[in-house]
Amino acid sequence: MKKVLIACEYSATVRDEFLKLGFDAMSCDILPCESEVKGKHYQGNVLDLLYGKNSNDFDLMIAHPPCTHLSVTGARWFTEGKKPMHLRDDAIEFVQKLMDAPIKHIAIENPVSVISSYIRKSDQMINPYQFGDHEYKRTCLWLKNLPKLVETNNVKEATDKLPPKEKHRIWWLGSGKGKERSKFYKGIAQAMAKQWGDAIK
Repeated sequence: MKKVLIACEYSATVRDEFLKLGFDAMSCDILPCESEVKGKHYQGNVLDLLYGKNSNDFDLMIAHPPCTHLSVTGARWFTEGKKPMHLRDDAIEFVQKLMDAPIKHIAIENPVSVISSYIRKSDQMINPYQFGDHEYKRTCLWLKNLPKLVETNNVKEATDKLPPKEKHRIWWLGSGKGKERSKFYKGIAQAMAKQWGDAIK
């Protein structure tokens, strides 16, 4: 049975889709798992699973590193000196360690971010509306030995007809909504499990 690690995920949205397809899937986050589905969850630093004494032999890792210090929209806080630069440097170093992990198949997911300029350009950019979720949120994927995702249910036409607060929901959440902003889209999660699951079988 192929082993899958979903890094930096407390919701288990992606993990649970792999579980449905019969994979030995584990989520990992510094926060406890919030899923009602019974499954493996390592609460702690994902680097322990990749490089430490608790390291495991995974066939695939999908990682969602926190975008707080990586997003392009927040880059001005560093250039204007409102945030110490070491926070961004540490975030970039963390992403590099994820990319360098000794795993054959790797996907890193993040919004448009400085990863593209500090490490390498993303391999693919997708939107939730391509996978059945009525929302715009440009999402970048950095891939290692994985195919690009193929859209499954493009609902852009219907999404365009929605009020701005719905189709651009993430921008209307306001401050203090970090956990809600970080929740992943079920349609993309299903595509990852099916398409990348097939790719590693």
